[in-house]
Amino acid sequence: MEDPTLKTEEPVVLIMTSVKAEKEAIERGLKGSHLFKVVTTGVGPAKAAATTAVELTKHTYKLVINMGIGGGFVGKAGVSSTVVADLIIAADLGSESEEGFLPIEELGMGQSVIATDTVSALEIVEALNKLQVEVCYAPILTLATVTGTTSTTQALQERYPEAAAEAMEGHGVATAAELADVPVMEIRTISNQIGPRDREAWRIKEALLALEGVGHALTEVWS
Repeated sequence: MEDPTLKTEEPVVLIMTSVKAEKEAIERGLKGSHLFKVVTTGVGPAKAAATTAVELTKHTYKLVINMGIGGGFVGKAGVSSTVVADLIIAADLGSESEEGFLPIEELGMGQSVIATDTVSALEIVEALNKLQVEVCYAPILTLATVTGTTSTTQALQERYPEAAAEAMEGHGVATAAELADVPVMEIRTISNQIGPRDREAWRIKEALLALEGVGHALTEVWS
């Protein structure tokens, strides 16, 4: 949906992604649109938060999107599909206990869940559906350590049964955006299924191609 407030020669949507290959795929999809700026953060929530915070001091944006590839939970998000987050959850932010994991909210020390911008997220979902892209609208988990075992996968699924994907930067980007009072989204294309680590099963090229397609969808929404 075209927004007349976006008629400007300055970038109005900031896209934060972790590595160069993701940045290049996104930019191919954007095809030079001046409405977007794509910045690499480095890997992990701390670098993502710091880099996003610095970028938000340089320019005023209407929306921040964390975008890249990630892992999908079996039965929720298949390889090469796309997940658009409704919630961004810091899944390992909390404390262990004899009774199990305690999220930081239960400790009274902070916030592990950040809601995304619903209007923008649903517009992207609609645009992807029109392009016949397999897309899921569901929570995305942020972890500082990528899941690589059956036991951790099961624990995460039990703790967050609605989650469809995991990655390493979303909550960091979202925290910086929230502090700057800028709406935030997270979009992930799926390179592998979450579970025992198996690099041979990863489909990074396919996920990057899907990421390029998401970049094109963004231009359909904001043009």
